[in-house]
Amino acid sequence: MDELQAVGVPELREALRFVRGRRRAVSADELAAVQAVHRNVARRRLDRLVDAGLLVRRHERRSGRSGPGAGRPANVYSPAPETAEIQFPERPYHELVGLLVDALPERKRAGRLHEVGRTLARGLVEKTGLRATRDLRHALERVCAAVGALGYQAEVAEVGERQAVIATPTCPLRPLVVDRPEVGEVDRGMWTGLVEAAVEDAGEISCTTCDCLDAESSCRIVVTLRD
Repeated sequence: MDELQAVGVPELREALRFVRGRRRAVSADELAAVQAVHRNVARRRLDRLVDAGLLVRRHERRSGRSGPGAGRPANVYSPAPETAEIQFPERPYHELVGLLVDALPERKRAGRLHEVGRTLARGLVEKTGLRATRDLRHALERVCAAVGALGYQAEVAEVGERQAVIATPTCPLRPLVVDRPEVGEVDRGMWTGLVEAAVEDAGEISCTTCDCLDAESSCRIVVTLRD
């Protein structure tokens, strides 16, 4: 089963949406509870998504379990790094974006692309109802929840006093950035806009991105707050 076949099956598509909407790896028991099926059925669905390359599986020891198998590492599932879109038929959107980028004056290109990303963020903020808070961790968790509600998994990986890291294998713009790396400025503008909307009275905010082109890794968005 390939990616297109997997997302064409309603039960698998809903399982994928559930995993992508969570900020931590999902177990078969958690999916079974949501889909009201036996855990073996849920596990088979998750394993089929692994076989299709849409999820990755690993072992994790979780506390709070009781009964047979308690204390043993369990299989948990998380989104695979997404560097290409699932399309049928294939559409020339990346080529179109590239032509639009090339049409911008080179001297002003980076600034304009960054502003496009911030404009995109404003639409996402309105769509998700993202609200601001003064606490940096809570603010970034709200950002991750907002993009998760749109189907893009993200989690807060690190938080310091004035700097933090968000990790996402399924960044909304990642396939486009992989195809046209210069569009990474749009991506940085989008994350900057999202964080600005979530952090109240934060001063100047900048977001840089790392590992977006690495097919084996999650994207890492480094958030820096400056007075």
